Amino acid sequence: MSLKIRLARGGAKKRPYYRIVIADARSPRDGRFIEKIGTFNPLLAKDAENRVVLDLDKAKAWLEKGAQPTDRVARFLDAAGLLKRDAKNNPKKGEPGEKAKERAKERAEKAAAGTEDAAAE
Repeated sequence: MSLKIRLARGGAKKRPYYRIVIADARSPRDGRFIEKIGTFNPLLAKDAENRVVLDLDKAKAWLEKGAQPTDRVARFLDAAGLLKRDAKNNPKKGEPGEKAKERAKERAEKAAAGTEDAAAE
């Protein structure tokens, strides 16, 4: 049985509240779980102490048993000092798309043509 440490969504519409649970990887996101080890409230400020509440002893025990955390839960465990998570690097993320590059090229050509016309006069 493949175990995951993941988030199970609760709360009302547009008011999310998550439980950090141990679940079988095949079970649905909000379905059956084995144990609840914490909570996450994304509506609280990032520096609020009760934004992420995590039972570190239980989390450590489940990690030793082979449970794999999801990306978001791995961030929480890294912040708590239980898990070492490598920083991700996506250099293409900040690059503009093809159409934006074309528009920028057209603007540059128009600006260059405008300065040439002003210089010719």
